Amino acid sequence: MLKLRSWIFLAIAASLSGLLVFFHPPSAHSTPSNPKVLHAIERLSYGPSPGEIDRVRQMGVEAYIQTQLDPNSIPVPTSLSRELQQFDTLSLTPVELFRQYNPNAGKDASAEEKRRVRERSRQPWQQAQNARLLRAIASPRQLEEVMVDFWFNHFNVSGDKNLTRIWIGSYEEDAIRPHVLGRFRDLLGATARHPAMLFYLDNWRNTDPNSPQARGQFSGINENYARELMELHTLGVDGGYTQDDVVVLARILTGWGIDRQGERGNANNTGFHFYANRHDASDKVLLGTRIPGGGIEEVETALDLLAKHPSTAHHIGYKLAQYFVTDDPPKSLVDRLQKRFTDTDGDIRAVLESLFDSPEFWDDRYYGKKFKTPYQYLLSAVRATGTETPNFRRVLGSLQQLGMPLYRRSTPDGYPNTQEAWLNPDATLRRINLAVQIARGRLTDDKPIDADRLSQTFGNLWSDNTQQVLANSADNLKAGLMLGSPEMMYR
Repeated sequence: MLKLRSWIFLAIAASLSGLLVFFHPPSAHSTPSNPKVLHAIERLSYGPSPGEIDRVRQMGVEAYIQTQLDPNSIPVPTSLSRELQQFDTLSLTPVELFRQYNPNAGKDASAEEKRRVRERSRQPWQQAQNARLLRAIASPRQLEEVMVDFWFNHFNVSGDKNLTRIWIGSYEEDAIRPHVLGRFRDLLGATARHPAMLFYLDNWRNTDPNSPQARGQFSGINENYARELMELHTLGVDGGYTQDDVVVLARILTGWGIDRQGERGNANNTGFHFYANRHDASDKVLLGTRIPGGGIEEVETALDLLAKHPSTAHHIGYKLAQYFVTDDPPKSLVDRLQKRFTDTDGDIRAVLESLFDSPEFWDDRYYGKKFKTPYQYLLSAVRATGTETPNFRRVLGSLQQLGMPLYRRSTPDGYPNTQEAWLNPDATLRRINLAVQIARGRLTDDKPIDADRLSQTFGNLWSDNTQQVLANSADNLKAGLMLGSPEMMYR
């Protein structure tokens, strides 16, 4: 890791100054004036904004954590609320979104009509992306935003799949966001019913092959969602289920589908509908538990079973520990989080309280050692400059260049959050280029970033190597060096 960190800084120094300078691999960071404060901010948020280190120091780390765990206690700035109001598609239901923004023009439509339909259908997608970035950068409810990204990634859907694109904002707004610090079972149920998930993983086609309705695209069992529901969303790949369990869960999920036009009498135009005439109503055995044949209640029973399973508690505990502590989390921490999950019936806030109170979380061996994903790196850089409303188009383009386009992970496993996945020479050079662009103001108002103000935002973060390079560099290079430094790449 040390050699890689040294390589990063060597590359940016050479890139910015045109000089080939050798730097010894940086040792541990020089001790920041408030290491515990900075550690809490880096892990519970997307990094410090101007003045934040002082604010957290004054209120106390424990108070900061408790406040972040209760986001409703944190007022949303009027300016942020006003900005969010412009994204009117976020308040639409899935049925309303389909009626107004269906990207599929009629087969008899002209080429120009099809172009207009496609262009209009991009509006919910663009608003969802901009709203996500705006909240992540400007909201004082930073832990809430971190958990929105965590859970969206856990229950990933890709906007590259036709109708999922118009529903992705609703999916985050209605299925993810309300439950990020609530009960896991509620989150599981909300994602299971949303049209974005049902369309993305094809369960809307899932039909009992013996049903009279089994024809065309509804010709039989589709296992896609059932498999990911166990492998990714609940039990984990080593969670103790078999292929027979996948098939049984798929049979339970038959008829669990979509009502795009809202023609089935469902309240609130959610877009969800259970098609009883396509459901396999026979008795089933899932994970050794008998589930009597019936209707929609079979799925609810199965979701209850999965949410309460010990493997689910372990899987979620491991992922949270990996995200907030280290790529290879200690077994002691994972076991503690698993127990807390089980004891509280999947209370996410309670599990996080245990995590943030654990000796492992506060072990200084992990301070500044968690490599940022491109999303985390870019947001932390923008926040550090004090910019609350950047050029969203340029930010989204930068995420694309860094290999992590927003809402576009094609596979259901979500983006990885480990160093192994993101630290390589090509990705590092891209970050270096981005650091230079941000320092020049390209993602904001095209005004160069003030290096002194940026340095104050970070506090005494820098290693001896970094401080030496900064001291020996021209003033117009310092902001880029800070944003591209090894310390900036880690949290």
